[in-house]
Amino acid sequence: MMRHRNLYQILFAAVIFWGCNSTQKIVTTYYAENEQVLNNIEQSFKTLYRQRPFSIEFTDRSFNFFSIEIMTDSLKYIYEFGINEKRIKDTLLKYALNEEGILDIITQMRSIQCTWINNLDYYVDQEKHSLVFISMRPVELSKPFTNKKYYIITYFSQPQYFDNEGKLLVKKQMKRTRKINGEIFWRINDKVCYTISARFR
Repeated sequence: MMRHRNLYQILFAAVIFWGCNSTQKIVTTYYAENEQVLNNIEQSFKTLYRQRPFSIEFTDRSFNFFSIEIMTDSLKYIYEFGINEKRIKDTLLKYALNEEGILDIITQMRSIQCTWINNLDYYVDQEKHSLVFISMRPVELSKPFTNKKYYIITYFSQPQYFDNEGKLLVKKQMKRTRKINGEIFWRINDKVCYTISARFR
């Protein structure tokens, strides 16, 4: 009986290990295949976000509908559109948003099935920094033993610190893992990380 229990424990550990490695490979492969488009999206978003804060979210699996969240000084407005609707231009004009730039971001997000993009401000030693979240929901993650459904790629403005396993650290000297929204992030390169999450945002 003890032998069977040990065998089950070994098999379970192997499945978990395989799942983690498999997911890491999916994420890094996805990033490598779409690096140029992802970088273009991130750079365009940062430029336009400085003009007026906003975020974009695709709201259906077929990527035919999206919402845009627009922040003003006092209120947050959320609008939903079909991908080919003309009224999006009127909305962008109303809030003095760059029509061509935002429509280009939407087109690029749809081309590689990005679900959501947004900005997050955070502080290190009382100094303000910002990062860009881009989330995806690839088909490959819908597998047995994969409870979480989204992966999120995070772009930092400056190089980050990581431990020997590639986990994001608070500081190099502290060796403490940094969590963002309760999630552990893993290194893709010095400024780009990823996590797997049950939430896309």
